[in-house]
Amino acid sequence: MVHDFDVLVLGGGAAGLMCAIEAGKRGRRVAVIERAERVGKKILISGGGRCNFTNLRCEPENFLSANPHFCKSALARYTPSDFIALVRKYNIAYHEKTLGQLFCDGSAREIVEMLLEECRNAQVQIFLNTAVDEADPIKNLTSGSENTARFVVRCASCEFRAHSLVVATGGLSVPKIGATSFGYDLARQFKLKIIPCVPALVPLTFDATMRSHFSDLAGVSCEVVASYAGQAFREKMLFTHRGLSGPAILQISSYWKRGNALTIDLAPGKSVTDVLVKPGARRDVATLRAGLKANLPQRLGDRWLDLHTMNEWTNVSLDRWEAALHAWKISPEGTEGFEKAEVTAGGVDTSELSSKTMESKRVPGLYFVGEVVDVTGQLGGFNFQWAWASGFAAGRAI
Repeated sequence: MVHDFDVLVLGGGAAGLMCAIEAGKRGRRVAVIERAERVGKKILISGGGRCNFTNLRCEPENFLSANPHFCKSALARYTPSDFIALVRKYNIAYHEKTLGQLFCDGSAREIVEMLLEECRNAQVQIFLNTAVDEADPIKNLTSGSENTARFVVRCASCEFRAHSLVVATGGLSVPKIGATSFGYDLARQFKLKIIPCVPALVPLTFDATMRSHFSDLAGVSCEVVASYAGQAFREKMLFTHRGLSGPAILQISSYWKRGNALTIDLAPGKSVTDVLVKPGARRDVATLRAGLKANLPQRLGDRWLDLHTMNEWTNVSLDRWEAALHAWKISPEGTEGFEKAEVTAGGVDTSELSSKTMESKRVPGLYFVGEVVDVTGQLGGFNFQWAWASGFAAGRAI
């Protein structure tokens, strides 16, 4: 069976659905091809099932890319306010959490249902349980018609032909819900350059020595400042059996390079040794332990004191000990990998694409949107905003 469309969108995630909706609104005959049994699987698990669908403080500086300017055009033309207006149109209740993050009051299913309703209104056809075997350009095109099919997509039981092909297949993160390398493989097939892919927004792991010191603190959490290469994030950090996690660590992981050290301030804005320099204060371990207890979780404070003993009690020694607490240098062994990563850093090189339309510069009619592109947001709804914005940009151009 052969299906003819104006636009084929490979992938029924956030970016793919947004692109399909916008193209459908413009009268294009659109099909979304999704290999899973339902669309929006990553939307459904995001934000603890409540979908952190955007961030009020979204700026280009919240994104990583080999070209930090690439994301500006799409983000300027589809803003958080635009998506919020869509959410309000469907009377979906939401709330703001820390740092501008917006979550559904109810379930992430509301966002998926909203997108599906928009697809229905735009007469977008969605093909589920449809795995793509191959996608190729059609040779010997008949010129003179803007609707001439330029691509053929073959599946097990059918074939699709379309003038425009949109790759919205996501990244390598969370393979348990179906993430594959298909989008990158397709880009290479069309001779597009790829920035090497690495896990981002991912927990970091300790080496054997560090695990022996800290693995039994699993579950302990505290506010820290995690810093690396000029980036710094003040949020919660969580000890795990294998290393470190929590928002501060996930944020800095996107910037961290294997083999290098990062810095953690365990007591930002606090002074543990203040209790020892007050008039009449006893300068001993018991007083120092009390200072740690007042500023850190007790188990962490006790462990820190075990590993950083005080041999003398001069002001210089106290200052040095305090400084170490605010500049804990660690060299992670690695990360928890794509299985635990929230997103994929790297992807289709932005130098290959138009920042206005997301279309390939060398293959007319071929578009890449969302996570498959080398644009990665920080934690807190930024990756969804990139999905909405890049999908919108392509959908308005097709």
